[in-house]
Formats: sequence, C-alpha cells, structure tokens
Amino acid sequence: MSDEPRGSAFDTGLFGQAGGFAVRIMDLSGGNGADPVETIRGFRTLEHANAFARRYVRDSLERCRTGGMTPEEVIAAWFAFGEDAEVLGGKDDAWRSAAELNDFARRPVMDAEERNWRILDPRRDEADADEEDEEP
Repeated sequence: MSDEPRGSAFDTGLFGQAGGFAVRIMDLSGGNGADPVETIRGFRTLEHANAFARRYVRDSLERCRTGGMTPEEVIAAWFAFGEDAEVLGGKDDAWRSAAELNDFARRPVMDAEERNWRILDPRRDEADADEEDEEP
C-alpha cells in the first residue's frame, strides 16, 4: 500500500503544482525587445497567479487611459505603452489578457480593488517574512 493520499490520482494541478506557478510581465512598448521585464514566481495556486495577472493587466490598461478615449484608443495606447502578464504553467486554464482586453477597454474601473495586484504579489509575503525575522 502506498503512502500517497487516496485522492492524489485526481490532483489535476489546478490548485497547486510542484514549484508553484509564475507570471511573466511583458513590456509592450518594445523597450525590452521580446524579453520579459520580469518573471514573478511563488504563486501557490493557478487561481492566485490568474488573479494577479488579471489585475496587473487591468491596472496597466487603466494607466494608459485618459478622459474621452474610445475603447479602441485605450487598447492602442496599452499596446504602445502598457504591460501584459502571462501565466506560466497553467496550460489551457491560464488567464490570458486577450480574453478580457476589449471589456476592460469598454468599461473603466469603478472599484480600485480590480487593479490592486500588489496585494496578491507573492513577493510581498517574502518581504513580510523577512521583516518578522528581523524583529528582536
């Protein structure tokens, strides 16, 4: 008999995988060429990585928006100056900006939480742990 939990054969990786998930940030302005600006690691679940990527792109698009822009102008500005986020390791279940970009451009953010990617950043957890280690 194996020491593995009985349900392990049904683990699809949706809620976690060895090494976790990562999100690659891409500079659409071409400043980095085809290279990512950074790759953020430490997302324990695909849902966490997807939520971070979605909010990151939403925030980037909103930073490109100015008053009176049409949705098409917002998208053009984002492609010229924004940043995209790509979830790594999620295969077909990974969030993709193309799925919501038109909706984001048509519908300005009404709730600041929709663009608060910082609260979901796994590097924040690392910084909090470092601060706890420094306390006397």
